Amino acid sequence: MDQETLAELRALEESLWRTETRFDDELMDKTFAPDFFEFGRSGRTYTRDEMLFGQSGFGEINATLPLPNFRARYLADDVVQVTYVSEVVYDGRKELGNRSSIWSRIDGAWKLRFHQGTPTR
Repeated sequence: MDQETLAELRALEESLWRTETRFDDELMDKTFAPDFFEFGRSGRTYTRDEMLFGQSGFGEINATLPLPNFRARYLADDVVQVTYVSEVVYDGRKELGNRSSIWSRIDGAWKLRFHQGTPTR
């Protein structure tokens, strides 16, 4: 994978962990594919609408950036799997998770199709 594509995917993935971008519904509407869904770290399944609308009341996201162990690989032309470890502090306690996202290039732009978080401890 070329460095430009890798940097673009890293920036997109990290935008999900930055308070100023994650709760920007207009930006996230452009980021999430119409068929997006997520298996959350909690085990709950989230739809696109649940991830987009009405989350602005959530607080600061206290995640380690850049994302640790960030990797990306092509699964097919214009389809990439991104993996990394999330390190997020909730109520003073660091929680780790293995993360995986599937991005598809649709009409020239990367769209997030699927995400999964799995706790590591």
